[in-house]
Formats: sequence, C-alpha cells, structure tokens
Amino acid sequence: MSRVRLAVPADAARIAAIYEPYVTRHATSFEFVPPDEDEMRRRIEATLPCFPWLAWEDDDGETGGYAYAGPFAERAAYRWSASVSVYLDERYHRRGAGRALYTALFATLERQGIVTLFAGITVPNAASFALHESMGFKPCALLPRAGWKFGAWHDVAYLVHHLGGEGEPPEPIPFATLGDAFPGLP
Repeated sequence: MSRVRLAVPADAARIAAIYEPYVTRHATSFEFVPPDEDEMRRRIEATLPCFPWLAWEDDDGETGGYAYAGPFAERAAYRWSASVSVYLDERYHRRGAGRALYTALFATLERQGIVTLFAGITVPNAASFALHESMGFKPCALLPRAGWKFGAWHDVAYLVHHLGGEGEPPEPIPFATLGDAFPGLP
C-alpha cells in the first residue's frame, strides 16, 4: 500500500536520483548541476528542524517522490509563509503521488501555523499547473525571463494558496517540535 512518510537523510541517494532529470533534462529546476547524495542529505538535514520534508512510497516500498517546504523569504513578517515543492519520478506521474504528498505537507504546515504557501513553476509546465490548481493554488505573479537555461529564457509563475488565518496569527511552530503532527515521524 502506498504511503507518505517523513523523509530521512538515508533517503538522500534516491531523492537525488528523482531530482536529477529535473536539472539535466528540463528547465523545471534552475540548477545546472544535479546535487549528489551528500548535498541532498545536507538539504534534508537543514530543512527538517523547521519544515517538513516528506517522501512517497509505492506499494512495494520504493520511494517515488518527495515534497518539502522552506521559508518563503527571510524577513520576520514572512514567517507565516512557506515555499513548497514536489518532485516525482516520471513513472509515478498522474498516479496520485503528488496529491498525497501535498495533502500531507499542507496539513502539517497548517498545524505549524503556516498561513500562506507559494509555489514557483517554470513556464510552460501544464502538469505542475494542473496539480497546484487542483490543490487550491491561484496564480499571483509572473516573473518574465527569470532564468536562462538550455539556450533560452524562461518565465517563472508564482502561485499562492492560503491555508487560512485571518487576523493576528500565533507564532509558527518549528517542525521538529510538533511531535505527533505527522504519522510518519519516528
């Protein structure tokens, strides 16, 4: 049975392999050199104290995708906002993995007290737009010619999704202190 669980540093090699084609074959990522296992492990370890990093496993236990959140920007007033990303092994596209990852990620972020989510999508990317819009995101900004990759300029669209929260919010809770917020926590 497929499941979403907390990603751990030991997932770094598989996560790096999932991400590699987004760097080397697509303008989805603006990185030019795919991060290796050590770099991906560092990223996971750096993220988990503050924000969730989740992995999706298929029925056989193979990790087929991941999603994570991070700070949207560094200034204090942005602390209720997060940037979110999801990446899937191409074999798992349109099988519900992205939706499962985002559903678990958003529930955890909401429990942390995060109010606003932002996702950046390189244009064009119809599949990513469809997933994000199905999860409640709305377009909010277009950054024209934001990046140069593979011999062309690429626009980046930003989408926004509000988890709730009107009025003065309570302080966000770091992910590491939630304890039982996510069923896959060790």
